[in-house]
Amino acid sequence: MAQNIKRRKFIKNSINASLGFTIVPRNVLGGKNFISPNDKMRVAYIGCGTQGIREMNSLLKNEKVEIVSVCDPNKYSTDYLDWSADGIKNLIGESIGNLDWGKNINGIPGGRDVGKLMVDGYYSKRSGRKMKGCISYEDFRELLNKDKHFDAVKVMTPDHLHATISIAAMEKGKHVVIHKPIANRIHEARITIEKAKKTGIKTHLLAYSKIPGNKKLKKMIDEGYIGNLKEIHNWSNRPVWPQWTSNPIEKIEIPNGMNWDLWLGPIPKRPYHPNYTHMTFRGWYDFGAGTIGDMGHYSLWPLFMTLGVEESPYCIEANGTTNRQIINQVSEVVENDVAFPYSSSIKFKFAEQKNLPKFDLFWYDGGMKPKIPDEFKRRDFNLPEEGMMFVGDKGKILAGFRCENPELITESKIRNYIDAINEQKVNVKKKENIWIESFINNQESPGSFLKAKAITETILLGAVALRAKRRLFYDSKKMKITNHEESNKYLYRNYRKGWEL
Repeated sequence: MAQNIKRRKFIKNSINASLGFTIVPRNVLGGKNFISPNDKMRVAYIGCGTQGIREMNSLLKNEKVEIVSVCDPNKYSTDYLDWSADGIKNLIGESIGNLDWGKNINGIPGGRDVGKLMVDGYYSKRSGRKMKGCISYEDFRELLNKDKHFDAVKVMTPDHLHATISIAAMEKGKHVVIHKPIANRIHEARITIEKAKKTGIKTHLLAYSKIPGNKKLKKMIDEGYIGNLKEIHNWSNRPVWPQWTSNPIEKIEIPNGMNWDLWLGPIPKRPYHPNYTHMTFRGWYDFGAGTIGDMGHYSLWPLFMTLGVEESPYCIEANGTTNRQIINQVSEVVENDVAFPYSSSIKFKFAEQKNLPKFDLFWYDGGMKPKIPDEFKRRDFNLPEEGMMFVGDKGKILAGFRCENPELITESKIRNYIDAINEQKVNVKKKENIWIESFINNQESPGSFLKAKAITETILLGAVALRAKRRLFYDSKKMKITNHEESNKYLYRNYRKGWEL
């Protein structure tokens, strides 16, 4: 027994030494809420762009989590895009306890060096001692093969890598929390969900949230306030990134420290261009899932879960902005099969669900909105920039973008209600700790991949219909477009050799 105790102590000390951890006395980190390092969930953080850094800041503050490694194909650069010029720099300075950090940096910083700086800097600030335990990786495959001392990965990469990294992590027995979507191809989403089911690995899609308005909405619908539900309308004023209609042709050198080959991952090789990277990746069919993939998860997935939408749509119609160019003084149509349109409207038809009649779902983005309801009798009324509307055969309900404050549309309420929607703050209960508790207890998360099939296929079918430029009929059981064989290619990806799934 004495030999076994010594061996366990030796192994523990060896692991700590190999990871570069500084052993800190309990009274330094402690207090009544102190959590033993053995009880923490160790996380490998993959993706250190602006959104990755922003969410890393909040995760570092969670006492039940320890970030032990970071990974990004970009070492360091200041060419990132964000909501403000200094927001990320200020956040990093606050996190590491140096409010002057970044004052001499021109641009917006990001990359794995910044991720490591934040992790080591935050833990140093909290412990009062120099901490250098965070390991930095360029390639997520190296991380998964070499680093054994973590429990879960948080994936904050562009959409085209989500499935690849999630599957690789689950094959190593690691829990997976990921930003939306699960994948930007239906085939990849299917095999990712199936991998989670077969392995029993716990997963979480970060778009999960509880929105109080959804419960009120369901009660209003169940009690017949609008009769039978016929239509759901959801609109967003995004995208917030520049949108292009063709691949860039100018040649630009790959920045120092950027592994472009790794950033591309499964995508067939193409020249580097900054228009593909950082925030703008969302606008490309190869790399992103468009505005509906960006925002639709937040508004529609909680709604699907509340109303009981478990089956994918069977029919999809999509319309997008067109564009023209002048060539030799002649106007010609720009044939765009590489990027989402500037704006779009998409109609999804759903068959009867277990607890819902058949209904149509309408999505709008880029400034598009539904028709102003007949209840708006005065000319000065307008719909808010973002919102939801539920149409029944006996009335309508208007709500904010994520179903905040749902109310019946009546002439007497309409003026004050529209003003309130435009001014209100989003009231969303994200419960950030919920996936952490689920993973620690090895329980299925409420936001598990296993519950996200219907919302994932709905959102990705919008892109398929936009590319096909025709009405499509979809058989979810067979994962097949039944009325236009050529469109089935958009359910899949053309893989670079060695990256096949």
